[in-house]
Amino acid sequence: MKTIKNNKFTLVALVLLTLGLYSCTDKFLDEEENYLIDSEGYFNSEDDYYMSLVGAYDLLQATYVNNLLGEIASDNTLCGGESATDVVGFQQIDDMTHTPVNANLRDIWNWMFAGVKRTNYFLEFQNNIDFDGRVQMVAEVRFLRAYFHFELVKWFGGIPVKDYANALEGGGKRFSPGDETSIPRYSVEEVYALIESDLIFAANNLDYTAPQVGRVTKGAAQALLGKAYLYQDKFSDAATVLGNLIDNGPYQLVDDYSEIFENDGENGVESVFEVQYSDGEGAGFDCLQCSEGNVAVGFMGIRNHTGPTYDSGYSFNVPTQEAFDNFDNDDTRKDVSILDIVAWAEETEATYVEGYEHTGFYNRKYLPRKGDQNIGDQNLTNPNNYRAIRYADVLLMAAEANNRGNLDETKALAYLNQVRERAFGDSSHNSSATGAALTDAILDERRHELLGEGHRFFDLVRTGRAAQAIDGFVAGKHELFPIPFQEIQFSAGNWDQNPNY
Repeated sequence: MKTIKNNKFTLVALVLLTLGLYSCTDKFLDEEENYLIDSEGYFNSEDDYYMSLVGAYDLLQATYVNNLLGEIASDNTLCGGESATDVVGFQQIDDMTHTPVNANLRDIWNWMFAGVKRTNYFLEFQNNIDFDGRVQMVAEVRFLRAYFHFELVKWFGGIPVKDYANALEGGGKRFSPGDETSIPRYSVEEVYALIESDLIFAANNLDYTAPQVGRVTKGAAQALLGKAYLYQDKFSDAATVLGNLIDNGPYQLVDDYSEIFENDGENGVESVFEVQYSDGEGAGFDCLQCSEGNVAVGFMGIRNHTGPTYDSGYSFNVPTQEAFDNFDNDDTRKDVSILDIVAWAEETEATYVEGYEHTGFYNRKYLPRKGDQNIGDQNLTNPNNYRAIRYADVLLMAAEANNRGNLDETKALAYLNQVRERAFGDSSHNSSATGAALTDAILDERRHELLGEGHRFFDLVRTGRAAQAIDGFVAGKHELFPIPFQEIQFSAGNWDQNPNY
C-alpha cells in the first residue's frame, strides 16, 4: 500500500519552496528559480491539490519538538543532554525558568503557524475546480488545521486567526505582512470553536479507511475532537464522540504492548493517527524542521552507545527514578517504556557515556533503532513514526469523560480496565474505584500507558495538578508558555503577553 510519507519531498522541492511558502536557504530558491509558479493561479488540477495536501502534512514532522518538550516540561523526565548549556531552551523549560526569549518555544510557534499557513493556502482555493475526492482532501486539510491550532492553543492559549468568521465556516486565508498589528488574539474558547468546526466537518466527510497509509481518517478526526472537548471539560460531548468511535471504529488494543513502538508496529490496529517519518534523505541542524526523519528520536538516544539494538544519540528527555518506581512491578509497560541502561549494559556488554542529569534511564519507546539507512546525520533521520493518538489513549479519554462528567462510571471502569488487562495480562489488577478515586486511577493510568509520548505536562495542567507535581511550576503562570518576544514586538502592542511573563 502506498504511504503518503514517500511523496513528501516532491512537494517541498517542486511546490513549497518554489512558491515561496517555505525555504531553508536562499541559495536553493535561486537554483529553482526556473520553476517559479504564480501561487494565485496554481490550483488548476487534481495534482495541484494533492501536492498542496502533502505540503500541509509535511509540517506535522516539525511537531517532534512539541512531543519532546511535552515530556521534558513534566514530572516524567529531566532534560538531560551533554551539559547544563546543551539546548538552553530545553533546559529552561525543564526547570520552569523559561521566558519569552526562548528559541525552542519560538520554533513551536513558527512551525505550527507554518502548518496553519499551508492549510489555509489550500482552503483559500478549495473551490477552484471540482474532482472526485476533493471533499475528502478538504476534510483532511481541515483536520490538519485543527491539529496545528490545537497544538498552538494548548501551548500558548489564545492565538491570532486570519478572517476568523470565514475560517469558522471552513474557509481559509493566509497571513500577510502587517496582519500582526491588526488581527487580534482570539480567545481560547474561540480557537476551540474553530477546532471543533474543522474536526466535525472532517469526521463527517472521511472514512475509517484512508486511501493511503498515513493519511487522516474519520477515527482520527473523532479522536482529536473528543480530546479537544476533554481539554475544555466538555465531558458529555467528549464521552459521546469517543464512545461513538469506540463502538463503531476499527481499532483495538494489540495483545503485546512492546509491539507498538517497533518499526513493524507502525500504522497498526491500535494506531488512530501517526505522524509519518522517513529515513530516506539526509538532514542538517540548519533546518531541523526540514528533516523527513524524527529528530526527537536522535535527541533521546543513548549517549555514545555502542552495542546491539540501538543507535546512539544525545541523551535528552531521561526518565526519572520516580517515574520508573511509579510503575507496578507486574506492569509489562515498565520495561517497554523505560530502558534501565545499567542493566542493559550488563546484559549486552554495551557501552555508553553518562550525560547531564543522568538518571540511568532512557525513553525506550523512541530510542533510535539499528537497521535504518542513517543517511546524513543519523541522529536527524530516524524513521520512527510518532504515535500521536493511540486507541488506548481513546479508551482512557472516554473513561475520564464518563467519570469526571458524572455520566457513566460503569463505562469508565470498563474502558480503564481494558487498558489495565493488556498491561498486566490478567483481570486480577482491575480497578473497582469510584468517584474521585476513579479519577485518580484514570490519570495514573494515563501516566503509565502514555509515558514518553508527550502528553503528561498537558494532562497535569488541564486537571489542575501541575503545581503539585512539577518542580518550579508557578500556578497562574506556567499553565501557558509565553508568546515569543519577537512576536509581541512585531505586533506593536496589538497582542498582550500571557500572564506573569
